[in-house]
Amino acid sequence: MVCLGNICRSPLAEGVLRHQAQQAGLNWEIDSAGTGAYDPGCSPHKLSQKVAKQFGVEICNQQCRQFVKSDLENFDKIYVMDEENFDEVKRISGNKWDASKVSLLMDEVYPGKHVIVPDPWSGSEDGYHKVYSMINLACERIIVKHATLAEKKITN
Repeated sequence: MVCLGNICRSPLAEGVLRHQAQQAGLNWEIDSAGTGAYDPGCSPHKLSQKVAKQFGVEICNQQCRQFVKSDLENFDKIYVMDEENFDEVKRISGNKWDASKVSLLMDEVYPGKHVIVPDPWSGSEDGYHKVYSMINLACERIIVKHATLAEKKITN
């Protein structure tokens, strides 16, 4: 999960997907990063933590980090929150770029519509709730899609 600073959106997305994957019994490695190196080592934004906690998702132990080229090799899928993040992941990835691995998170809900997860950074708590709802829906779709694919592989 990738956003600009790894402070608001991507930590929420990491926490939500991890929580849902655990509930589904999926043993996935899930991480998040930012395309900028603004606050490495810091905890997620206090409102991201607060909203996540309201839904039973704990993200307070996460630490902000910057997306690095090797992330493209180390992860099967990279979800970005907006088109600027997409462009930056592509730039940072350089010769490791693989377009099949990177997509907008909301493409899981609205394929091909280029819907972004807005950055709630300077807004009110309501904005964080909106972002949480969007992320939660997309993560539900990811779980259903990949759990179904795993079942097909097991039964074939």
